[in-house]
Amino acid sequence: MKKSYIFLLLLNGVFALSACSNDDIALGGARMEVRLTDAPGDYEEVNVEIKSVQVHKSEDAKEEGWVTLDQVNPGIYNLLNFANGRDTLLASAELPIGRIAQMRLILGDKNTLKLKNGTVVALKTPSGQTSGVKVPLNVNMMDQTVNRVLLDFDAAKSVVDKGEKGYILKPVIRTITSAVAGGIKGKVMPAAYNPTIYLISSEKDTIGGFATANGDFFIRGAKAGTYTVKFYTKDDAHNLTVEKVAITQGQIKNMKTIELK
Repeated sequence: MKKSYIFLLLLNGVFALSACSNDDIALGGARMEVRLTDAPGDYEEVNVEIKSVQVHKSEDAKEEGWVTLDQVNPGIYNLLNFANGRDTLLASAELPIGRIAQMRLILGDKNTLKLKNGTVVALKTPSGQTSGVKVPLNVNMMDQTVNRVLLDFDAAKSVVDKGEKGYILKPVIRTITSAVAGGIKGKVMPAAYNPTIYLISSEKDTIGGFATANGDFFIRGAKAGTYTVKFYTKDDAHNLTVEKVAITQGQIKNMKTIELK
């Protein structure tokens, strides 16, 4: 994986939701920050073109209700630059007080995948360019508060290998708000095993990721609770399961160094 760095895409805007009555949303001083991060994938690069960011106050989103955030600086972002705890600021804006139910990303068609052997191939996006990739939020914007929304773009699950038909980009995005920010971090050795890591709750909810080339891992977005952490190597010869890993609300559990036999 190439050395990671952070691009900054910053939006500072003030806007109102159109076509809303005073009973729907009252004006106020709420603020939202939208950041982009990634669950690593087993590729050299996963490049996604983001053209705009929009929000809507209803789950049953009608087209006329979407509001495009102004002053967006569109660009192509390698998602793997934002893995293992790194993120980049996509947007920040003053919003009216009230509930934001959905967000969507409008993607361009300049999406590419760089394989481990250096080959660059196109990533086809079935509907992201026009209708957008919709992400449920359910964020209640309150006066004098800052609501942080982390869009966890899962590169590993979002790239679908269709064989002779090429690769398809079908974005899988989780939202992590300031109220759900637990997780794990640590280092796995030997790093050459490059394991896939799964964080599994008692309800069988699974969050996954990869270790970096140096063996570092950072997986977040877990609610408070007790988890099983599984490390899977490609040959299954060095798999490891760690039981009863306790995660506290808003805290990142440091598992320190994990030795794979």
